[in-house]
Amino acid sequence: MSLSAKDIEYIAHLARLEISGSDVPGYTDKLSRIIDFIDELGKADTAELLPMAHPLAMSQRLRPDAVTEADNRDLYQDNAPVTEQGLYVVPRVVE
Repeated sequence: MSLSAKDIEYIAHLARLEISGSDVPGYTDKLSRIIDFIDELGKADTAELLPMAHPLAMSQRLRPDAVTEADNRDLYQDNAPVTEQGLYVVPRVVE
């Protein structure tokens, strides 16, 4: 797919970029090559491939689900101006 100078100017406008007129041909060539490469990748036959979560054959090491810190809620809430039943009370902002 070949982009035109008008396409480049439109993309630059959408991205709120200021591009000088002398830079447009370079961007036209580079972006056209990127889009052509993406189209080429889209033509690859991937029907027999399984999706991967990670490119390496590794399993996720999980840590044990155990409490590692003490409950300091009361200590932290001592600094709050208003608390109620273990919750922070804040002024209503939506009516």
